[in-house]
Amino acid sequence: MAAGRGISQLLKKQFQFGSLFPSVLSSVKQQEAIGSAGMKSFGALALLGIGISGALSFASFASADEAEHGLPAPSYPWPHDGILSSYDHASIRRGHQVYQQVCASCHSMSLISYRDIVGVAYTEEETKAMAVEIEVVDGPNDEGEMFTHPGKLSDRFPQPYQNEQAARFANGGAYPPDLSLITKVPLLLLCILVNCNFVKLSIPFLGTTQWPELCVALLTGYRDPPAGVMICEGLHHNPYFPGGAIAMPKMLIDGAVEYEDGTPATESQMGKDVVTFLSWAAEPEMEERKLMGFKWIFVLSLALLQAAYYRRLKWSVFKSRKLVVDVVN
Repeated sequence: MAAGRGISQLLKKQFQFGSLFPSVLSSVKQQEAIGSAGMKSFGALALLGIGISGALSFASFASADEAEHGLPAPSYPWPHDGILSSYDHASIRRGHQVYQQVCASCHSMSLISYRDIVGVAYTEEETKAMAVEIEVVDGPNDEGEMFTHPGKLSDRFPQPYQNEQAARFANGGAYPPDLSLITKVPLLLLCILVNCNFVKLSIPFLGTTQWPELCVALLTGYRDPPAGVMICEGLHHNPYFPGGAIAMPKMLIDGAVEYEDGTPATESQMGKDVVTFLSWAAEPEMEERKLMGFKWIFVLSLALLQAAYYRRLKWSVFKSRKLVVDVVN
C-alpha cells in the first residue's frame, strides 16, 4: 500500500511539472517575440539615424566643396559652338571695346597684334587709327638708346605695366593674368594664378571645360558676402571663384561702356561680349579650321565613293564567276 501511494505521488508531481512546462514555454516565447520586436524597432531607428547623419554630412560636404572649389558656372548657348558655326563679329567688336575701356588698364593681351583684328572686328583704316594712338618703345638705335614711335599694325596690344613688380604693387600683391589664352588653356591659368598668389586652386576647378562660362560667371557673379563670412581686406566675394574671395573688384557695371552700335550696355551683355572677344583671341583660326575641315570631309567623301565603286568594279568579276568542276575528265 505504501509503495502504491509513493508511485501515485510521483505521477502527480510529474503531471504537475508537465502542466507547468507549456506555460513556461509560452512565456519564454512571448519574451522572445517582445525582444525581437524591440530589436527590429531599434534597427529601424538606427538605420534612420544613419541616413539622416549621412544626408547632413553630404550636405555639409557639398557646401564645403562649393566654398572651396566655387559654384559651377551656368552654361550659355554660344553662337560659335556649333560644328559649322562662326563667331559673332559684332559681339567681338563690342567685346574689344569693353576690353579696351575696362580690362586693358590691368590685364594684358601679349599675343594679339593690331593686324589680327583687321577684317574681324575693324577695317584696316580703323585699326591703323587705333594703333597710332599708342607709343611703342623700340630700339636700340645706332647710338644705343631706346626710342618711341607711333603704333603700327604689326605692334602688339600695349602692356598696362612695365614689369611684374609694378603690376603687383598697383594691385595689392596680385598679378593680373594675361588674357590672350584665358578661355582656352586652363594649365596656363593655373601657372599664372598660383605663381601670383591669387588662390590655391583645386583639381575640380582646373578640370572644368567650361572656361568661357566660368569667365562670364566670374565677371557677373559678384555678391555681398553672406552672414558669418569674413572677406579679407583687398579681396571681394565671388561665389564662382575657389575660396569665394578674389582680388579683382567688380568691373562691369550697367552703362559703363557706350556701344557704338547702340546696344544696351548691361552687365550681362558686356560680360558676354568681352568673353566672345577673348574666345576669338584664344582661337582666331577657328572659323578657318572649321571651313577647312568641312572641305576635307567633302573631298574624302568623294574619295570614299570612288574607292567603293572601284572596289565593286574590280571584284565584280570574281564575285559573279561560276566555277565548274569536271569530275569525269
